[in-house]
Amino acid sequence: MKRKIIEIDQEKCTGCGKCIPNCPEGALQIIDGKARLISDLFCDGLGACIGECPTGAIRTVEREAEPYDEAKVMETIVKQGENTIIAHLKHLKSHGEFKLFDIAINYLKEHNVPIPELPHTGCPGSLMKRFAAQKADKDAIAGGASALRQWPIQLKLLNPGAAYFDNADLLISADCVAHAYGSFHRELLNDRILVVFCPKLDTDIDGYVEKLSQIFMRHDIKSITIARMEVPCCGGTVVIVKKALELAGKDIPIIVKTIGIDGNPKD
Repeated sequence: MKRKIIEIDQEKCTGCGKCIPNCPEGALQIIDGKARLISDLFCDGLGACIGECPTGAIRTVEREAEPYDEAKVMETIVKQGENTIIAHLKHLKSHGEFKLFDIAINYLKEHNVPIPELPHTGCPGSLMKRFAAQKADKDAIAGGASALRQWPIQLKLLNPGAAYFDNADLLISADCVAHAYGSFHRELLNDRILVVFCPKLDTDIDGYVEKLSQIFMRHDIKSITIARMEVPCCGGTVVIVKKALELAGKDIPIIVKTIGIDGNPKD
């Protein structure tokens, strides 16, 4: 199969070994004084080793290669201890490789290996938080109280494995809706978990479809409310959700709420 995989320029490589600790998958070794890719099976092509190469000898290319095998990688990783397991799991999560992450976790469970707790890394604003689980009082919301139940809310930052998606009613909203619709919290957000993105300006639409499908597959979602603006480009919000449902093989009830550019609901 053709896929992304690393390539090492042997003339540039000095054999310093700085790339080795950043490849917990075990795809790299120093052999005859040079870094070598020892197996296509162990290289995920995500390039964690690239940033550690002081001579720029490592890059990713697309070529015919054996498929990456997460289960075989875990055989190697488990032997190296908890810190290596943590490094590998963090590596998968930071690149959004949630399918591979699930395979890794299942391997640990099947082989009775303790699943380590992963420390939060990155921007403090992306740290998962869940707020009051109870439905907010509409009068309180009308007085300025928030109906938000979790953080983060941007689809790009959401973790598909977050517990707040369990048995949730989702509000999947285009960015502009909350600014245009004065009753957003009271009428749309109340008692729902929020997912926000822009179908026109955001660039990773395929990634959004994949991430939403992961949310749908990994949790029992009770319902989906889609909030979009009346402008034609905002119809992409509905298209993305439907593609994600198709990819996940799920049939979840959908309600679409359309808000006019004057801030009034159209349905």
